[in-house]
Amino acid sequence: MSRSDSTERFSSRVADYVRYRPGYPPALLEWLHRDIGIPAETQVADIGAGTGISTRLFLAAGHPVIAVEPNGPMREAAAQWLANDYPHLTMVDGTAEATTLADASVGLVAAAQAFHWFDTNAVRREWARILQPGGMALVFWNSRLLDASPFLVGYERLLIDYGTDYTEVAERYQSDDEMRAWFGDGLRGIARFPNVQHLDLDSLRGRLLSSSYAPQAGHPRHLPMLAALQQLFDTCAVNGQVAFEYQTRAFIGTLN
Repeated sequence: MSRSDSTERFSSRVADYVRYRPGYPPALLEWLHRDIGIPAETQVADIGAGTGISTRLFLAAGHPVIAVEPNGPMREAAAQWLANDYPHLTMVDGTAEATTLADASVGLVAAAQAFHWFDTNAVRREWARILQPGGMALVFWNSRLLDASPFLVGYERLLIDYGTDYTEVAERYQSDDEMRAWFGDGLRGIARFPNVQHLDLDSLRGRLLSSSYAPQAGHPRHLPMLAALQQLFDTCAVNGQVAFEYQTRAFIGTLN
C-alpha cells in the first residue's frame, strides 16, 4: 500500500471516526507521568494525530501538543473539535517521516494507532531529529481483543466475511518483540491497560463503518454486512449494549 493510499483511506469516514472510535484509558497517562517520569508540561508531537483522539488525551493532561496529520479532512475535524478549548494546540500538515518540525523541538514524540502505517526506519531518523536531548518516543495502540467474548468472536468473523481488505490491513500492529527491536537499548517501558467501549446498535454500526475495510453504502457487501451486524447484536447484547473490548499496549524509549 502506498503512503497516499494509507493517508486517504479514512477521508470518507471522518464523521464516524470522530464519534465512534475509542479513546485511551487514563491509566496510560498516569503511567507516563508517574512511572516513566514525563512532566505534564512536556511538549508533545502527536504523529498521525487523525481526528484528535490521542491529541485530546495529552492536551487534557496539560501537555502543549503539535498534532501532525497529513489527511486534510481528519486534520480539520481535529481543529474543529479541539482548537477552541485548548489554546496550546498547534495543527501541522506533515507525515510521520517528514513532520516539518524543527530539530530538537519536542520532548515527547507520540504515535497512537498509526505506527503500523509508517516506514519505521524513516520515522526513527525523523523522530530522533525532532526530539530534544533526553526526549522519548511513545507508541501505543488499542488492540481489539479477538476472542474474549462470543460477541468479539462473531465480530471478527463478520469482518473476515464482509471486509474489503480486512485480512491485509487489520490488526497489523507490531508485536512486542518487533517493538523491542525497534527501540533497542533505548527501550524504557512496556505497559498494557484494559479498555472497553459499551455500544448500543447505532454506536456499534458507526464503530464498524469507521474502519477503512468496512464496505460503504453502494458496495454489494454493505447491506448484508449491516444485516449480519444486527443479528450479532441481537444475539449478544445485554441491556441494549455490547462490550467492545481492547487492550491498550504502550511502548516508550529513547532513540539514541
